[in-house]
Amino acid sequence: MKAVILAAGYGTRLQRDIENDTTGKFKHLGGIAKPLLSVGPCALISHWVQALTKTGCVDTVYVVTNDLYHEAFQQWAQEFSNVKIINDGTRRNEDRHGAVACLQLTVKLCAVDDHLLVIGGDTLFKEDFSLRKFTERFFEVQNKDKESNLVLSYQCKDEETSKYGILELDEDLKVQCMKEKPLLSETSSRSACPCFYLFSRTSLPLLDIFLNEKKNSPIEERDAPGTFLSWLILRRPVYVHRISGRFDVGNLPSYIECDKYFKDQLQNPSVYLM
Repeated sequence: MKAVILAAGYGTRLQRDIENDTTGKFKHLGGIAKPLLSVGPCALISHWVQALTKTGCVDTVYVVTNDLYHEAFQQWAQEFSNVKIINDGTRRNEDRHGAVACLQLTVKLCAVDDHLLVIGGDTLFKEDFSLRKFTERFFEVQNKDKESNLVLSYQCKDEETSKYGILELDEDLKVQCMKEKPLLSETSSRSACPCFYLFSRTSLPLLDIFLNEKKNSPIEERDAPGTFLSWLILRRPVYVHRISGRFDVGNLPSYIECDKYFKDQLQNPSVYLM
């Protein structure tokens, strides 16, 4: 099994918040890619690589970033022998290819022919999450159907449905559809879906088909990885593994909340994510 961490974003909201912060406490974070921000004892992305390495659930971790942050990621990766950095070649947010294209780039450039774990580079989870339990669940659904995929879900608040992709499930936790940022009146589900997917190797060729269909569409229709997931749900079995919640480092308040949790509340850091 392989893993890819999506880290080609430009963090424009967070950088804007840092520039506008009048306290000056966070000035040192300016110009740092979100996955490389310090969260507790290490960089956000290091939490993932350490856990992926210790559990042995993947043999290679690809990190796809942009040309602006490429050198910083190369320096960070020197301490990890199983990490390969991929450069998407862009230097501005306006020129970004989108997360799905970055995923396709990884699959093609590295000739990935294996199950692929896709991780958002600005995402971490609460302590109940376990890579071992997640991968065990994946092979359970694989035994039902070799084309099955697995994603995460947690219960969001009523007022949050319009912020996230919301999954509608059957009694077997199989996804029936995904609604993007629906109003409360448009769904009874509160199953939010973070960017953490385990795609079967048989699903990877569908990236080409999806991007070919969307080649003339606005970037918004192929940027977020959830756009591919929503499309895939109609074509391949997708199941859910439930967790209690996540940290999504999108702006300065969310970064502060995440960092504080890891400094003050994390109970078992030695086994976190494992």
